[in-house]
Amino acid sequence: MTRNINLFFILLQASFIHATTAIPKVVIAIHGGTADHEEISPLLEKEILDGLATSLKAGYQILKNKGGSLAAVEAAVKVLENNPLFNAGKGAVFTEEGKNEMDASIMEGRTKKAGAVASTTIIKNPISAARAVMEKTRHVLLVGNGADQFAKDNGLEIVDPKYFYTERRWKEWQKSKQKKNQNKQSGLPTPWNRHFSLGTTGAVALDPLGNLAAATSTGGLTNKMHGRVGDSPLIGAGTYADNETAAISCTGVGEYFIRFGVAHEITALMKYKGYDVAKASDTLIQETLKPLKVEGAAIVLDAKGNLAFSYFAEGLPRGYVTDDGVLHLLIFEKETTQSLR
Repeated sequence: MTRNINLFFILLQASFIHATTAIPKVVIAIHGGTADHEEISPLLEKEILDGLATSLKAGYQILKNKGGSLAAVEAAVKVLENNPLFNAGKGAVFTEEGKNEMDASIMEGRTKKAGAVASTTIIKNPISAARAVMEKTRHVLLVGNGADQFAKDNGLEIVDPKYFYTERRWKEWQKSKQKKNQNKQSGLPTPWNRHFSLGTTGAVALDPLGNLAAATSTGGLTNKMHGRVGDSPLIGAGTYADNETAAISCTGVGEYFIRFGVAHEITALMKYKGYDVAKASDTLIQETLKPLKVEGAAIVLDAKGNLAFSYFAEGLPRGYVTDDGVLHLLIFEKETTQSLR
């Protein structure tokens, strides 16, 4: 049994190896969480790519009209929150109690102002609530009922919790519960569930004034404990932006991203060691988390428009637009492009 497990991890690790290279002149980039080949049918792949394209177009349109990077990342993430394919907003996973609880954060790189919400249950677009926290309060993070009430008081769109239900996520929750019960009966610890945990959304952008911004939104982990909060709403763990270095959005098992302060650590490597976006992101994802078998990713965009996607997974639904208006989309290694001009 031990030999089979070790062989599995050897094969897994080999299949996830990739080389990160910086992509220049990018103005906006997004991710939709990690992905496995066996879960992505040709039809689902097309639907995911279409969803990513719609998100990028929403963010790019703002930048094209000389809008700010903060508005661009908010717009891009809102599209993903409204798309049931992703683990954010409408497509959020279910908690241990069979509920949908969302987390989100946003940050801009010029002043390093940031806002976040966690464990929300009725806010249609948590990323907009995160921005409202940043702009309308002296705080950074509001949680639970406090976040929901703040959103109501500030005129954000409120929905019935049933709005977030999707059959796909419900079935994933049932399978996850069954697996957890089997492990409990066998006296085994509950492992991180690769297939039912991920799908976090995020965006990074660089506007015409040279300002960076980052945003991340998620439904968290399937079957997570009551009160659990991951890295996505925590500034410095799952989200960070600094005009001197980069804008970053992460996805993966949040507990590890919190413990290693992944988003901020990437900027620290850039600032104090002079690493570029590719080397800095790979240092955390490939050299720090990968040896721990932690599936995850970081998208990193610097103030010159250099972009890196670093991930330990079979695939990462992602896309970006360069300053010439060309949109690039991919999940695994096959890329599609289209011009937005």
